[in-house]
Amino acid sequence: MKIYFATGNINKVKEAKIILGDEFEVEQIKIEYPEIQGSLEEVAEFGARYVYEKLKKPVIVEDSGFFVKALKGFPGTYSKFVYETIGNKGILKLLEDVDDREAYFKSVIGYCDEFGVKLFIGKVDGKVSIEERGTEGFGYDPIFIPKGYNKTFAELGVEEKSKISHRKKAFEKFKEFLKFKKS
Repeated sequence: MKIYFATGNINKVKEAKIILGDEFEVEQIKIEYPEIQGSLEEVAEFGARYVYEKLKKPVIVEDSGFFVKALKGFPGTYSKFVYETIGNKGILKLLEDVDDREAYFKSVIGYCDEFGVKLFIGKVDGKVSIEERGTEGFGYDPIFIPKGYNKTFAELGVEEKSKISHRKKAFEKFKEFLKFKKS
C-alpha cells in the first residue's frame, strides 16, 4: 500500500519509512499547504484535508511541537519558527539558571482519504539538556533527552530515536489503523 507523505522534511520521511517498514510504501510529495495557526491537531487536520483535495490520493501530513514546561509550553506549535529564529542556543539561553527542564515532544499525523481525516497522536516526555549534544537528527534533537535515557535524540541517532520517539508512537497507531483498513 502506498502512502503519500506531504512534507519538505526528508528526515521525517526517513523516520516514517523505518517505523512503517516494508509493508507500506512511503512516498514524499512536496506540496505546499497553508499552515494555519492553531493546535497541532488543527494544523494536521487542515493540512491533510487540503493536500488530499489537491491529490485525490490517500495522504498524510505530520505536525509536531516541542513543549518546555518552564517556558509555559513554548515553543509548542511555533517550534519550527522558533528553531529557525533562535535555534537550540536560544532555548538553552532561556533556560539558563532554570532547574525544571521538563519538556516533551508531541506529534500529530493527519491522514486523509475519501472517507475524511483521522488523527494519530504520539508524545514522548523528557527534559532539555544543559548543552547541545550529538550530531544526528534534526531540530531540537541535540537538546532533548528522552525520559529514561542519558543521551539526547541526536546522540541516540535516527535508528534508536525511531524506536522511542513521539513520531514513532503516532506512526505505530497509524500503522495499526492501516492494517485494520487493509483487512
